[in-house]
Amino acid sequence: MRETLQYDYRPEHLANSEPNKYQPGDLRKEEMVLNVGPQHPSTHGVLRLEVVTDGEVVVDVVPHIGYLHRCFEKHAQSLPFNQVIPYVDRMDYTAAMNSEHAYAMGVERMLGIENDIPPRVEYIRVLVAELNRLASHFVAVGTYAMDIGAYTPFLWMMRDREQILRLLEWVCGARLLYNYIWIGGLFYDLPVGFEERCGEFIKYLKPKLVELQQLVIENKIFIERTANVGVLPLTTAINYGGSGPVLRGSGLRYDLRRVDAYSVYPKLDFEIPIGKGEVGTLGDCWDRNWVRVAECWESVRIIEQCLEKLTKEHARTRDFDPQALVPKKIRPKAMDFYVRAENPKGELGYFFRTDGRADVPVRCKARSCCLHNLSVIGEISKGGLLADLVAVVGSLDLNLGEIDR
Repeated sequence: MRETLQYDYRPEHLANSEPNKYQPGDLRKEEMVLNVGPQHPSTHGVLRLEVVTDGEVVVDVVPHIGYLHRCFEKHAQSLPFNQVIPYVDRMDYTAAMNSEHAYAMGVERMLGIENDIPPRVEYIRVLVAELNRLASHFVAVGTYAMDIGAYTPFLWMMRDREQILRLLEWVCGARLLYNYIWIGGLFYDLPVGFEERCGEFIKYLKPKLVELQQLVIENKIFIERTANVGVLPLTTAINYGGSGPVLRGSGLRYDLRRVDAYSVYPKLDFEIPIGKGEVGTLGDCWDRNWVRVAECWESVRIIEQCLEKLTKEHARTRDFDPQALVPKKIRPKAMDFYVRAENPKGELGYFFRTDGRADVPVRCKARSCCLHNLSVIGEISKGGLLADLVAVVGSLDLNLGEIDR
């Protein structure tokens, strides 16, 4: 009986499947190439880092992506505008409400119905988006603390995030991938009693945020581990297209909720925290995490204001229909259009190209904030220690589902 050859080994297979930028001939005698990843827990998604080291010192870092490809843009070119929203959720799956908000807002602007959206719908959108911002920052800070050796903050953050997920599950029936913000409205109004339950959660959360600051941000060991590490100068952040806490951590007060003044954000009172280099160098890992924790306080303020509006001047009524403006057929005029919004991780944008005839976009490209933030990894890691590399990667708060869109 003839044996079947199951695998034909060739020496070049590894190089073809895992190509490196650096070849043996490119290295000096004392340098070596290390692969960090691709494994999920250490890199916030399936990311491989090609690291050139000289002993314990990092000479260069080359990120390799594409292990978690979502095919979002290809899906979007094959589906009607309204059916793209579930795929939007699956990019940054820790902040799906925020991503939906940006996408729905873009299509509404192309249709010319942006100013017709009922105020109650807009306040509900901002409410659920800010709840999701809190949940995203809890993941960022909790997993970051675990990356650098502290396990307790992760458990505390997951405990409080779970309450947010239960609230969002009550709203739409899903824990992570919501399909709640629709073009022209919402899937459904808030459940009866949601505003009261959400208010109780905010009251519970405030002392927990104080504990978080004491346990993590003001912790001596955390400060020594993150201060003066992974310093990102403001000019470098701008040149690489950085945004969100990564950019604001370097000292620029730039937030699209203020800059573009979309939805009902202009009517709400909140601050834009920025890094100040209080315990180290401006733009270091500590500053980026401090900005995220400070933004949690601002999200709490926004949620409280939304709850007040939703229980008083924009309270629920029997005749309120959140789907009243949802179009049956979505056919924007022929145009090229770009919309952007402030996601927890930075500027998420969508570029649309339409032909004016079909209800399927000719092109729908997502501008990933995480991809731009990841691109600075080589710049801010050079000259640092290998042990600090995980701290630098974690401080960028990456989501590979959005990067490999």
